[in-house]
Amino acid sequence: MKQYVVDAFADRVFEGNPAAVCLPEAWPSEERMMAITRENNLSETAFAVREGEDWRLRWFTPGGEIDLCGHATLAAAYAISRFVDPEVEELRFQTLSGLLTVKREGELYSMDFPAYTLKPLEVTDAITEALGARPKEVWRARDLVCVFDDPQQVIQMKPDLDKVRALKGALMQVTAPGTGTEFDCVSRTFAPKMEVPEDPVCGSGHCHIVPYWAAKLGKTELTARQASPRGGTLYCRLEGDRVILAGRAALYSVAELMV
Repeated sequence: MKQYVVDAFADRVFEGNPAAVCLPEAWPSEERMMAITRENNLSETAFAVREGEDWRLRWFTPGGEIDLCGHATLAAAYAISRFVDPEVEELRFQTLSGLLTVKREGELYSMDFPAYTLKPLEVTDAITEALGARPKEVWRARDLVCVFDDPQQVIQMKPDLDKVRALKGALMQVTAPGTGTEFDCVSRTFAPKMEVPEDPVCGSGHCHIVPYWAAKLGKTELTARQASPRGGTLYCRLEGDRVILAGRAALYSVAELMV
């Protein structure tokens, strides 16, 4: 089985979010896929198998399978277009979140994802204690989204991950307005429930973050910066109930798994 490790939402290696992409000819067992995922010990390992003209795509964290992952989708599109089908301009992935399409636009890979509908929650002491700072607003869909006024609070945040694990939501997204004029918003993603302390760049998180900032800023096109230590840039557009996420990718490694 071929495996590619790709840094997604990255201009060069060692930036963005690394994902492993496995391209087996047929589906391994779930036990085998989880074993490979844990062996990789990355935030995400994606498995893709061709089904006619489409691909079936599944995403696994060390804590289990999830229903949506942006950076591993971008990584899968990069690996397939570079090593399997270099002439392809658009890839169709059948997933737990329905049909996802990825288009090649020069150096960018543009992904069409569902937008989450956010519901407001109370700002609680438990959330404040978990993050070490009191957010201005708290919203929830699949994940919790905590909004701050000061981007430095997000950039410098050192949450108590055991307390984050006890909160509602699958992942914890923290976000604030962008720094300077280059970025519209900044964010970080913490995922202790998925055995991932911090996700370097979270595509599905921006399916929460982009609808919020689009409404707040009154604009549909946003440049978002994930302010993790690795960092990553996402070029985003809100189209109704869909979020278009675009970014670059860089190849880190190619391997043949002996399993």
